[in-house]
Amino acid sequence: MPTAPAFRVHHVSLSVADLDAQENWYRKALGLTRVEERLNLPDAGVRTAILSDGAGLRVEFTERAGSTPVETPDPFAATTRQTYTHLALQVADLEGAFRWLTTECTAPVVVEPGPGVSEGVRYAYVHDPEGNLIELVENQPPHRATAP
Repeated sequence: MPTAPAFRVHHVSLSVADLDAQENWYRKALGLTRVEERLNLPDAGVRTAILSDGAGLRVEFTERAGSTPVETPDPFAATTRQTYTHLALQVADLEGAFRWLTTECTAPVVVEPGPGVSEGVRYAYVHDPEGNLIELVENQPPHRATAP
């Protein structure tokens, strides 16, 4: 039986109302300081930028004149539309990452840090400045019983 080729995520794309503001926020919040690509199509009313952290995380931002926002107040409400619903990022320190985003980057809290469904997984959700959902996921090593 044939096997699927190897795939890995290259980038995620967000449609945004204010490209410059979103670029600035994601630079600070997620360390996306490298500009990998820019495109400006004035006749179409489109500007794009792909930013990366240089270690594999890439986000493309597309600003299009006349675009309309989609409200995603929480992860469950986001599933009322059949599309991608959030950006999930693995973090080593959930509380630290959550505190950074909510305090230093003023990300609105959606779901406070708490346990996930799978053992050893903890998660939280925040919004970016335009209301896009960002999930933070921490995988804790399983607790092992120690021998007496």
